[in-house]
Amino acid sequence: MSDLPAASGPPVVVLGVSRSGTTLLKEMLDHHSELAIPPESYFLLPLWDRFRARRDLEKLLVDLTYVVQVREWGVGTDEVRARLPRNAGFPDVIRTIYECYAESRGKRRFGDKTPLYMWHLDLLEHAFSRPGYVHIVRDGRDAALSYAAMPEGHRSGWMWPRGLADFACRWRSQVERARRFGSAVGPDRFVELRYEDLVAEPAKTLREVCARIGLSYEDSMLDYHRDHDFSEGRLANHPRLAEPPSPGGRSWREQMRPADVERFEAVAGDLLGKLGYECAFPRPRGGCAQGGSSTGPRRWARPRPCGSPCPWLDGSPLGAGSNRESCVGPDFRNR
Repeated sequence: MSDLPAASGPPVVVLGVSRSGTTLLKEMLDHHSELAIPPESYFLLPLWDRFRARRDLEKLLVDLTYVVQVREWGVGTDEVRARLPRNAGFPDVIRTIYECYAESRGKRRFGDKTPLYMWHLDLLEHAFSRPGYVHIVRDGRDAALSYAAMPEGHRSGWMWPRGLADFACRWRSQVERARRFGSAVGPDRFVELRYEDLVAEPAKTLREVCARIGLSYEDSMLDYHRDHDFSEGRLANHPRLAEPPSPGGRSWREQMRPADVERFEAVAGDLLGKLGYECAFPRPRGGCAQGGSSTGPRRWARPRPCGSPCPWLDGSPLGAGSNRESCVGPDFRNR
């Protein structure tokens, strides 16, 4: 058993669309002396699917021995078992895994950052028992450019967007879902920030975030770039993490063709406006969201024909005549 004092606050879950600054924010928060956020977990969803309807602690612990992430975190099943209370359930097991990870790093609180869970926000409530949420939002056009610049092998597969309209749909859907979710859980447990503010005024923005999640700001949070080898491994797609935070990077005004800007805004322009981002096409043409795109250094794949499966986890079709609502997954409140 650890000699560390008990956790002084709830878990902290970082939310955000992929390529929106979630990894940068995670690294900053992880460099706080009291908070440990491990690499992306992924395993909550398959374990929840297996054990949500049954209470079988022994089989759950057996399954843990096959979870690669848990092994890579240095957490052993025997260690988890020894710490569990009598009649432990799914949330107890998950909390104990993360507590073991945090304590191995000399920290009292834990968190998570896995963009996959943006489609399963209700799962986070079950797994972590009333955590705090930090939702980071980035201009979707810049996020799309960042995504397009990723090596092909890192963005292939059925779950990834296959075109600019697909990405715009994903960005819109996930941001809207997260904001609805935030309204449901309330401002005491949900804070939203903009990526652009984080890189322009990192200390000021982190102070505001820390105040909302029960942490004191520490200068060490801005030292994330000093102790990683970003040339290899899981952070190779985030080269700017090797540098101090600064504005710049992707800019849709300079790097995105006007036709592609209009295509994105036809899908998500109204949400961009609600979030305070300037739109270049207040009235984009209705059909411009269809078709291919050459945005960024790599050519986008042509979007799927209408009616073929979208790459979203719930398999929603990209229906004819809509690039918005047809891609929105089921609302978390109706699960």
